[in-house]
Amino acid sequence: MCQVEEDYKAVPTPQNLAPFIVLFLPPPPPSTAQKCMKCKEGSAVLIIRVGDAFCKDCFREYFTHKFRAMLGKNRLIYPGEKVLLAVSGGPSSSSLLRQVQEGLSREAPKKLRFVPGIVYVDEGGVCGQSLKERQDTIMEIESMCEACRFPYHIVYLEEVLSLPRAVLLPGSSAPTEYGPDYKTAVNGFLQQQRGWGQEKLAQLSTVDGVGEGDLGTATSASRKWPFMPKETEALRELFLSVKTLTAQEELLQTLRHHLILHTARVKGYSKVMMGDSCTRLAVKLLTNISLGRGAALAADTGFSDTRYGDVTIVRPMREYSSKEIAFYNRMFGVATVFTPALDTKASEKASIHKLTESFITKLQAEFPSTVSTIYRTSEKLNVAYLGSCPLAKLEDKCLLCLCTLDTKAGIKEASAFHAIQISEQLSQKSFEQAPAQRNAGKSCCGGNGEEECCQNVAGVCQSSDRSNTNSSFLALLCYGCRLTIKDLVSQTLLPKYILSEADCRKRRTQMKQKIQEFLLVYLEEVHEQN
Repeated sequence: MCQVEEDYKAVPTPQNLAPFIVLFLPPPPPSTAQKCMKCKEGSAVLIIRVGDAFCKDCFREYFTHKFRAMLGKNRLIYPGEKVLLAVSGGPSSSSLLRQVQEGLSREAPKKLRFVPGIVYVDEGGVCGQSLKERQDTIMEIESMCEACRFPYHIVYLEEVLSLPRAVLLPGSSAPTEYGPDYKTAVNGFLQQQRGWGQEKLAQLSTVDGVGEGDLGTATSASRKWPFMPKETEALRELFLSVKTLTAQEELLQTLRHHLILHTARVKGYSKVMMGDSCTRLAVKLLTNISLGRGAALAADTGFSDTRYGDVTIVRPMREYSSKEIAFYNRMFGVATVFTPALDTKASEKASIHKLTESFITKLQAEFPSTVSTIYRTSEKLNVAYLGSCPLAKLEDKCLLCLCTLDTKAGIKEASAFHAIQISEQLSQKSFEQAPAQRNAGKSCCGGNGEEECCQNVAGVCQSSDRSNTNSSFLALLCYGCRLTIKDLVSQTLLPKYILSEADCRKRRTQMKQKIQEFLLVYLEEVHEQN
């Protein structure tokens, strides 16, 4: 009521201010003393997000359900299909291995029906590890694989130097045994499983951890390294010739994928499971945008990646944050193996990958929805835009990452890539117009004298031929891979299968141009005769 003429002298008391205090007080901090949000009975032992408190049993059920729901929702892995698990020993891939092991057990309510295998890529040759340190790491990986009783394959990064050229050729996906429909495949697999005898079921029980599986070919004591020391030195020389740590990490990721792809094809696996978590994919999304790989975001961060045709990469751990994975591994005793990487003990500003990871983790600490927001953005990207169909033309795919070339989209249009090309051409033209000033006091190749010049028998420098070769090689790459190769001192240090495929594509392009010119001349002669 209005009290204009009344003498209102009410003294503020805590009772009068109680409603206002409740409105402006911040919410109480989360506490593990509260009950589980799912069962409403057990005491919470961890809090994933604000208000999401779980007891131990409910958290395990929640973690397992999310993994199997991700596989069931996408329906990409058919029953009886061979799936290769890429295990690095880290928290995410180790958790992936545990989920597959529990999903294949007999007591699982929704049992997984694929046939798993494990691959581990030893990268100690480029990370500065000695043979003794690499051997100790492999022993820990082998003990982890033997506990799962899955067939495993230990491959070494030095093997990329002897890979065949067919690795860079996309294969055609083979039809499934039971048909293209997922439900038809499941029903056919169940009917076939009912008709199997005891001997066949005993063979399949090795995956369940009962019998003896294929546990490798050699023990650590009698291990014979499948490479020579000169191959390790050649691999180290390749990475030492890369100028920046960012380009080194990109090159390492490319070679690692090539090696895993080759292993999957040789061993007969049609799917490869990666342990990329939600946090890792959020970092990769922003990193790829910074590196000019925006056209390949859908393939690099999506659930499935079909760029290779016959082998599909799936990421079933993409719904988990690094916090959830760390809690699960700690609470249920999931063993992990630490392996040093290229950026181990590096500063935050050493590479774009480290800087982006530091930025996201610090922002996530202040704003807990940062990673999920970035992740949900990546889900909206369209994979079909990449043209990752294996029937696409080979010359339209990048030589290294096998994604669709994004450099052909705006060559004749007003695009950022077209502007960059014009700037490079103008700078190269001005560089060629001043040879006297450029070569004053040094050779034309950049040396300090004529004895360091790369003159051939005719006495002509080959620097112009080298620039033409570099430009023709870069024309086979997407924009992101071009930035990586530009930081490489010499392209001759690349593995032979990459150089041979590049030469093959160049010859194919030249032959195609000659055929087109011949057809044009032939059509002109026919037109003149008529």
